[in-house]
Amino acid sequence: MGSSPSSEDLARYLEQKGALTKPWLLMQLRLSKLKEEKEAMGQDEYILRVQDAHADLMRMGEFWRGQERETFGASAGPTAL
Repeated sequence: MGSSPSSEDLARYLEQKGALTKPWLLMQLRLSKLKEEKEAMGQDEYILRVQDAHADLMRMGEFWRGQERETFGASAGPTAL
């Protein structure tokens, strides 16, 4: 398995693709940056930042309500159980 791109490479790619407005990709960029900075921060700071990112990710779930078809296509949406 290869290494993941740096946060700078990822940001450049997202900018080139016009994807900087997509919250799920911005979260990926945020987590990539956090991973790179982990060694330079204390454990408490790292845990706080991971918890903050997690909370934002959980709130992002609300963002998706009702947008599945628009974002992923006409056949997307919750499946019947």
